[in-house]
Parts: sequence; structure tokens; C-alpha cells
Amino acid sequence: MFVILLRTSTLIHQYYRMITLQNISFGYDQYKLLFDRLDLEIESGQIHGLLGLNGAGKSSLLHLLQGLRYSHNGKISVNGSTPDARSVSFLQDSFLLAEEVYTPDISVKKFIDRYSPYYPKFRTDSFLKFLNEFELERNSHLGRMSMGQRKKVMIAFALATETKVLLMDEPTNGLDIPSKKQFRKILSHIITDERTFIISTHQIRDLHSLIDNVIVIQDGKIIFNQSIQSILDYLHFSLDRNSLSEEGVIYKERVPGGFLHIRPKQNLESFEPDLEVLFNAIVTKGQIINQVFA
Repeated sequence: MFVILLRTSTLIHQYYRMITLQNISFGYDQYKLLFDRLDLEIESGQIHGLLGLNGAGKSSLLHLLQGLRYSHNGKISVNGSTPDARSVSFLQDSFLLAEEVYTPDISVKKFIDRYSPYYPKFRTDSFLKFLNEFELERNSHLGRMSMGQRKKVMIAFALATETKVLLMDEPTNGLDIPSKKQFRKILSHIITDERTFIISTHQIRDLHSLIDNVIVIQDGKIIFNQSIQSILDYLHFSLDRNSLSEEGVIYKERVPGGFLHIRPKQNLESFEPDLEVLFNAIVTKGQIINQVFA
């Protein structure tokens, strides 16, 4: 089992709606929609975990939010802008870190000199600090780096842009264990009330301590959208050696040490939520899980 560490900002601040999607339809094939009348609201000042099965549309949703794809109908607002208009002010304050990064065959220093001017709030001092924490040097050459090293350079760049909206698609893929730890440490220190991070990931155990809000997408719909605090308030997680004690259980799964049971909240000692098991519960018994929050 693992422990969820709730960041202080999640508990004491009021947030505003940073991103809204209303009645969004989108598909790569005109006869088969990926999203059908999708609605979503995302608040500022939080790190949102975007989860879903392969092919659910996580990357496509991030591309829509960045204005790289165009919805068939509906309305998208990101920090007061319409993404597909691709206005300069929007592009200066929103950044998408793709799962597979592309870097030109130049030095890190030249890369920063070339691309940082597109982001007015870019902080070179922060970038160099992040590079150092990832054990990389400014004078390194991108063309001679491994995929994991180039990924770390791009993560450092993305974080140093200080954009209000930061979208990350599988950011921990390709990172070694120490680098994942550094990534979590950096991210937890730079989130502010004015910024919104959305992380699409299958590696939920890499990021569980960072996430403030869990969003699950399936079959073209948002089937779950709850804060970690709300999950703590409404669901009870317990580990039992066997599966016999099932009174009130709405989902169970075999895990190391026995069976993890999920029940509606009770006045009993509860484990911190296992987000991987919770995700499995949502995609198989989403209606039952959501009824607990109604």
C-alpha cells in the first residue's frame, strides 16, 4: 500500500475554473466518434491525473486542449481562450509535453536560446536548477543524449516556462527511478493557485503522491472526476487476508497481502486510497462507485 500526501494548497485555497469543455464531439473517423458530447470542468491550482484505458482518448484530449486538434462541435475554454484559435497569448501561457519528445541536434544552451523567448515567463535560473536536479549539464548536446536524458531536458524546459496551463502526456515514461523521484519533488514545489497541471498517465503509482484530482475517461465520456479529498471522504479502503468479509463491499481486488476491499465510507480506520485499484473499480463498476458520491 502507499500513502497519499495531500499538499497544503489542496486544503486551504479556493480555486477558479481554468478549463471547461462543453458538449465536445471529436473523432478521427467521421463515422466513429472518440468523444461524444463530452463535458469537463478543471480547476486551477491543482494537479489533475487523467486516466483511461489504451485508446480512451487521453492524448487526443490533451491535443484538443492545446489547440492541436479541432472538435467537431462544442466549446472549449482554456484560461479564457479558445485553443484552436491558437492566439499568441494562449500559446505563451500553455505548454504540452508530449509522450515522445523531439529535440533538434543542438546543445542544450542553444535549445534554450532558440525556444525560451516564445514563453515570456520562462525562468532560465529554474531551468538550470531543474537540470542540476536531474544530473544534467547546460553544455550537454541533445543529439548525444539517451531518450531518458532528452525527456528530462524537456521536462525541465516545460516546468521552467511557468505557463498557467501545463499538459503532460506520460511524463515518467523513460525515466529511471531516481529521476521519477526528482520529478515528483520538483512538481510538488512549483504548483501555485494560478497554475493548472494535467498529467495523462498509465503509471499511476509513479505519481500518486502528486495528484489532487482524479479524472477517468472511457467510451468517449468522463466517467469519474473527483478530488483526492472527496475520495477520502466517501470511500473506505481496507486490506483483508481473505475475501470472505464482504459486507458492503462494492469492489475487491487481490493485492499483495490479501484482498483490497472498497466500501462506502465507514467510521473505521481506512487505508489511503490505492489509485490503481480505484481505477480498476471505476472502469468495471463505475456506476456503483459514482453512486457513493451522489
